[in-house]
Amino acid sequence: MIISGIVGLLAGGAAIWLVVGVLNKSRGKKIIEEARKEAETIKKDKLLEVKEKFISLKADLEKQVSARNSKMQSQEAKLRQRESSLNQRHEELQKRRGEMDAIRENLDGQLDIVEKKKQELDKVHKIEIERLEALSGLSADEAKERLAQSLKEEAQTAAAAYINEVMEEAKMTANKEAKKIVVQSIQRVATETVIENAITVFHIDSDEIKGRVIGREGRNIRALEAATGIEIIVDDTPEAIILSGFDPVRREVARLALHQLVQDGRIHPARIEEVVNKVRKQVEEEIIETGKRTTIDLGIHGLHPELIRMIGRMKYRSSYGQNLLQHSRETANLCAIMASELGLNPKKAKRAGLLHDIGKVPDDEPELPHAILGMKLAEKYKEKADIVNAIGAHHDETEMPRLLAPIVLVCDAISGARPGARREIVEAYIKRLNDLEQLALSYPGVVKTYAIQAGRELRVIVGAEKITDVETESLSNEIAKKIQDEMTYPGQVKITVIRETRAVAFAK
Repeated sequence: MIISGIVGLLAGGAAIWLVVGVLNKSRGKKIIEEARKEAETIKKDKLLEVKEKFISLKADLEKQVSARNSKMQSQEAKLRQRESSLNQRHEELQKRRGEMDAIRENLDGQLDIVEKKKQELDKVHKIEIERLEALSGLSADEAKERLAQSLKEEAQTAAAAYINEVMEEAKMTANKEAKKIVVQSIQRVATETVIENAITVFHIDSDEIKGRVIGREGRNIRALEAATGIEIIVDDTPEAIILSGFDPVRREVARLALHQLVQDGRIHPARIEEVVNKVRKQVEEEIIETGKRTTIDLGIHGLHPELIRMIGRMKYRSSYGQNLLQHSRETANLCAIMASELGLNPKKAKRAGLLHDIGKVPDDEPELPHAILGMKLAEKYKEKADIVNAIGAHHDETEMPRLLAPIVLVCDAISGARPGARREIVEAYIKRLNDLEQLALSYPGVVKTYAIQAGRELRVIVGAEKITDVETESLSNEIAKKIQDEMTYPGQVKITVIRETRAVAFAK
């Protein structure tokens, strides 16, 4: 039974497995069929995609090929055109070569004819020269020499006339340009009018202070005058004390010292000497500071400290009421402007203009003209040669080998002669010039006299038949000595004696 039961179960299981196998087999076939269909679909899609890419690539290649073909065709056309033009040029060259050969053959024939004619002309020329030599009695070389000499003389005469004409025109142009440059320089400088006197007025609060300044038996005022070198005038002028002296530095020291003494209230000889010494040091420091500030304002560098101190001392000096420092600054600016107009170095010109009057402010006062003394000082303190020469020549006292010197001379005259620069009574000025001229006219042989450069130079014209060249030198010395002994004048006067013989003729 059990066995039969097991057999039955096995038979039933086998039937079940058989049925399951049949079902799985049919389902597998169906899946395989579906997969095959799907694969066919994918294959068709891929094939279509590949065909589309192929077609697009083919179209691109066809475009590139067609573009290259068209480019090659255009190049071939250009080459054919160039070849045809070259062939045409070659034909033209061949044609021209043939023409040139024909012309050359023609010229060769003509040259032979010309050569024959030249030989014939040489023979005729030789015969004619022999005939002319026989007629004139001169050889050909002598005739050439005479002709050359004649032409040379004519050329020299024409050249001299032309040179005179050019020189006259150049003088007119030069005068015009010089006036233009001077006027432009003057117009570009605006300066103040500075007037100084030989006295300084010291104002006080009340007249009671005058007694304290005078002191017992005048000891205070005597001590102050001895310490400063200034005359102190205490008179009836209300609330004022007058300081009189020609040295502005000393007047300034006296003014500052008196101011400190009045403020302090302690006025006695010992205190006066102490205050004056202290103020003198302060003024000296202010002088150096003024010199430094002036050089910085003008852009001038590298000056010796002693020259800077002298520039500062110019602040306390004056000439005919014109402040010397103001005059030097003005001259420096004028020199820079004029040098720029003439294409020269404006810095050098400004330096020379500032230093041109340093001979007026030395510590000692030797018997030398201020221009010569300034030149020696500049040379001593290692200034350059052209600046030294400009300082020494700004009153025509030395030669002017460089162009910087006349610029300083002109600008100094412009600054000193401008309206309001200097104070001098016109009547006294005219009288001094007339006295100069009359003094020279008093000598025998003098024809005319001219006082020029504001009385700094006297031109004396003598008759050539009355005075010899040797006597002119002694005459100039005599006039100079007489002016020095009999007249009062600022600076120095240059006496120039002129003796000349003139021959005048007119061509009509």
